[in-house]
Amino acid sequence: MTRLATPPHHGGLLVVQSLKGKRCAACRRGPLSMLVVEDGAPRCLVCADLAHLVFLPRGDTALTRRSREESSLSAVVVRFNRRKSRYERQGLLVEEAALARAEARCLADAEARRRRRARDAKLRAARDVRFTEAFTAEILRLFPGCPVERARAIAAHASVRGSGRVGRTADGRALTEGAVVSAVVAGVRHVDTPYDQLLMSGVPRHQARRRIARTVEAVLRGWEAGVEIRLTG
Repeated sequence: MTRLATPPHHGGLLVVQSLKGKRCAACRRGPLSMLVVEDGAPRCLVCADLAHLVFLPRGDTALTRRSREESSLSAVVVRFNRRKSRYERQGLLVEEAALARAEARCLADAEARRRRRARDAKLRAARDVRFTEAFTAEILRLFPGCPVERARAIAAHASVRGSGRVGRTADGRALTEGAVVSAVVAGVRHVDTPYDQLLMSGVPRHQARRRIARTVEAVLRGWEAGVEIRLTG
């Protein structure tokens, strides 16, 4: 009988996933999908008194750690990688009840994290509402002729979280005049001028901006003066 080399490990029980049709040296069962090397010979999990354990694949660090904590008996499962010429960890064998307890602990933590994410989302949403309201108020302060609904729409568009728009920049969050004006200019450009149509027809962006510059200025001057102006076309 060919003797097997025991894979190196740092203490604890070790089980090998067999890549060949090995048979148990004691009971002759085979081929074995998992085996224990004892005195250089393969033993099946039944003969090694490990058959009552269940396999937990690697991948979930928290579940693996807790399963090991909960299980009074466990074994590391490895497999030989011929290409790399080394044994690699595949998972654990643990008691079924221990795995169930570990899964329950992880589910409890997942639920706690879900509730925390929900609370954080509500807080962020509330902050976003307050910020959009402040942005709207600043638009109306600088441009008293701007219709309130337009000011709200411009503020909401500029301050979408994760959008990278002017409202999410440092200047935007500080409500600097330059950032607020930039947001209003962008709103007027897209709503009150044919800028978008020019871009769609192939006009270069800088040329399109030059064409609609007077219209934008006219709307801004009117809003600054307290006059509600809407231009299209």
